[in-house]
Amino acid sequence: MENQHLLSVILNYRTPEMTLNSATALLAQTKGMSASLVIVDNASDDGSFEILQAGPNGEGWNEEDQVKVIQSPKNGGFGAGNNFGIRAGMAANKKPDLVYVLNSDAFPDQGSISALINGLKQNPRAGFAGSYIHGPEGEPHITAFRFPTMLSELEGAARFGLISRKLTNFTVALPMPKETQTVDWLAGASLMMRHEVLDEIGLFDETFFLYFEETDLCQRAARAGWQTLYVCESAVTHIGSVSTGMKKWTRMPRFWFQSRQHYFIKNHGRFYAAFATVLHMLGAIIHRTRAILSGKRVIGPKWFLRDLLLFSLTSGHLNRTANEPELGKDEEVIS
Repeated sequence: MENQHLLSVILNYRTPEMTLNSATALLAQTKGMSASLVIVDNASDDGSFEILQAGPNGEGWNEEDQVKVIQSPKNGGFGAGNNFGIRAGMAANKKPDLVYVLNSDAFPDQGSISALINGLKQNPRAGFAGSYIHGPEGEPHITAFRFPTMLSELEGAARFGLISRKLTNFTVALPMPKETQTVDWLAGASLMMRHEVLDEIGLFDETFFLYFEETDLCQRAARAGWQTLYVCESAVTHIGSVSTGMKKWTRMPRFWFQSRQHYFIKNHGRFYAAFATVLHMLGAIIHRTRAILSGKRVIGPKWFLRDLLLFSLTSGHLNRTANEPELGKDEEVIS
């Protein structure tokens, strides 16, 4: 993969100083490479764009850094924002060989980018490669997963040892890999992609505002015959949920339910999606019943089961609604 060009994209939403720190950490790891960076302000409307334009020292960006700062006209979510940056990067530079997306609250450690590039070089059928993600204190973050299925919905909601043992091959979160290996999908905090794969399967599906967009992208790659590689040698420090504010959520937002439903309908069909929701509810009832009988706390977001039921009934797993996007609009060739 010598002399290949790497296009990186960092998406900002109201965290400009952190985004600048992320960009600085990334540029330190791509120094000497054929590489460019696009920073996208996702319609923050708080002065972020001007701060990002000024760069880390307030005097603009050095030409050798090949940094372009752009502003999205609207906040279309994670996938749409990254797509906007990828397209802008391809318009400004020659067609990249590799595309790398990095969260604004993620900071590549020493050698992390080279490790991802080497991982793809050594595994020709790997279309995507992602990093070992850890917190500021070194605590590992679970970012390697199996694709969600109706049985994984039951297992994850029930939180019951007997069910989990029977369905161990359907648990979504994988045990922390101890070595580089293929997985079904990876969280998008640090994800490198071959451009030829994106040419073949398209960019992120912009129907997803937040969550499930990486899952869907890796699913489409897998169906096209490409693997996703978890690279243990690539370490990235990640704070987590800064832009989304997820750690402060007391209730799951509607867009999470929309993304979940769209993923299941798009990849498995309406009846499968409906049955997956039924199994999730069954698992949740099992968990709540056991918690009540044992006097333990019910685990999960407040009002989650009620919100899932109401969303499923009002949005309609089995009936197309006027607000539901047509599927497959993401199948766009980007060469």
